[in-house]
Amino acid sequence: MTGVLLLNATYEPLSILSLRRAARLLLKERAEAVTGDNVWLVGPECSLAIPTVLRLRYYVNVPRRNSPAWTRRGVLERDRYTCAYCGKKCSPREATIDHITPVSRGGRSSWGNTVTACFRCNQRKADRTPHEAGMKLLIEPKLPRTCYLVIGGDVPAAWKLWLEL
Repeated sequence: MTGVLLLNATYEPLSILSLRRAARLLLKERAEAVTGDNVWLVGPECSLAIPTVLRLRYYVNVPRRNSPAWTRRGVLERDRYTCAYCGKKCSPREATIDHITPVSRGGRSSWGNTVTACFRCNQRKADRTPHEAGMKLLIEPKLPRTCYLVIGGDVPAAWKLWLEL
């Protein structure tokens, strides 16, 4: 591992830093150690222990850049393959997408108008709104949170506490 996980002051993961950048944040007292696991930065005259997880001392606002594009798979993952009407956990093959306002009535494929539904509930609702079908939504369809940090390969054990894996 050659990087250091940087957390915001609220303990949200922000990025992975180089050892050099992490050392600079520590020496300027802009960040503090969160874990006791260290990586050594070795120089010609001295060595410096750099914690594998750092937390900024002050909150940094990270604005949303672009909202993610709507996709069928994105809706299924946002809802965790759970039917928005009955709460049944569906397999990827049996999960369907339901338009709250039906397409035939001008409903669009958007984050706010689509939910995951099991085949049975989708058939029951048919070409009606949930209110007309007498069905209640268990979740509120909304834009998913954007992931700012993408990590591949082996994740260090010290990072797993702070990352949703």
